[in-house]
Amino acid sequence: MMNYKPDQHPFLVRPNRTLMALSIPIILSLIAEPITGIVDTAFVAQLGAAPLAALGVGTTLLSTILWIFNFLGISTQTEVAHALGADQRNRAVEITSIALLTGIAVSLVLLVLGMITADSLSAVLGATGEVQAAANAYIRIRLFALPAVLMTLIGFGALRGLQDMRTPFLVAVTINGMNIALDALLVPRYGIAGAAWATVASQWVGAVWTLIVVIRGLGFIPYYDWAKARALVQVGGDLFLRTGLLTLFLLLTTRVANQISPEAGAAHQALRTVFLFSGFLTDGLGVTAQSLVGYFLGANRIETARYAAGLALRWGFLFGLLVTGVLFLSTGAMIALLVPPEAVTVFEPSWLVVLLLQPLAALAFVTDGIHWGTGDYAFIRNAMLVATACGTILIAAVDVTDSNALLWVWGSYIVFMGVRGVFGVMRVWPGFGRSPLRAASLPAERVDVTAG
Repeated sequence: MMNYKPDQHPFLVRPNRTLMALSIPIILSLIAEPITGIVDTAFVAQLGAAPLAALGVGTTLLSTILWIFNFLGISTQTEVAHALGADQRNRAVEITSIALLTGIAVSLVLLVLGMITADSLSAVLGATGEVQAAANAYIRIRLFALPAVLMTLIGFGALRGLQDMRTPFLVAVTINGMNIALDALLVPRYGIAGAAWATVASQWVGAVWTLIVVIRGLGFIPYYDWAKARALVQVGGDLFLRTGLLTLFLLLTTRVANQISPEAGAAHQALRTVFLFSGFLTDGLGVTAQSLVGYFLGANRIETARYAAGLALRWGFLFGLLVTGVLFLSTGAMIALLVPPEAVTVFEPSWLVVLLLQPLAALAFVTDGIHWGTGDYAFIRNAMLVATACGTILIAAVDVTDSNALLWVWGSYIVFMGVRGVFGVMRVWPGFGRSPLRAASLPAERVDVTAG
């Protein structure tokens, strides 16, 4: 964990090297989860199109629940980074403690509600018959991991706010390595339920490990301050709405894909898995930008925060182009690994859209991290509102009987990510509106950085 003062931060001397040194462990930890998703998809794909479509329904629904409450981890990371920059470690302990207790309470409520409503929720996503039955079994098992996932999410936020990127990396790799090993053992014997139990067991191991590191390294206050908890939730209100809009769009695309055909549902799951995986490569830069920007803003070094944001954007765009090239060269392997034979014809046209999306998505993911770091939550909410409205209009216009229906579903992703990326970049440069990083509002402070 970081223990130097703002004017001694290595970013001031070697910005590129520091950005990469912080980002690489995050990228590796973030891609560990989608790698497991790809492995889950590969194992379940061997069971046929219906189980694979059911996996898509279950993972989409559970991701929705977790993404909606992701604000607890995001706001924890930002507040801890601000506190660290302002040299207020006790405040960081208090924020983390309140967030953990809130996450435990929320997850228990969600677990009960999810058990009761699993059948209805899978139906909302367009699952019927064999697909719905398998999805319901998967969802009910996975719900037991909710408390573990939220505790890990919040713990990771606290550690990354302290710029400890190594611990979340080690935990994430262990969680997902264990998940893959259990998949190989359980899926051939128990089917999609085996994949669910593998995830539950590994996520609880990760949660216990994360809590031990947070409590030993930062501390924990076993007292719940209701006033400060309300403030935390209020801060997260915009993030809650932003994430709700994001997941609404993802739910709508999954619903329409499953309405087209089981083959389209299976192809969509494969495409979605790859898209999430590739997104995490650039999202790591966004998480690093969040910590650096939040830290330097907390230390009142606004120009340094702006420099860090611009550097992260440039690297993010380059990463996006690199990912496009790698995915293009991996097309055959992806089809062989993730797509059932009966779904290949539906998969291929939309795969080209996923390739073209990468640089645009990179800008959206990095700018999200930047604006989380500034605490510019209302702007993120408004940009997501516009993006979701545009994407939803296109989704509503899709004719599920059209032979190119899934291609139109993925075409809506271009508009959705494009709006987010353009709005996000313009908020940094030139900094329209009341941007915390607006150039005209910068003080006389100067940044002493090199190109190192």
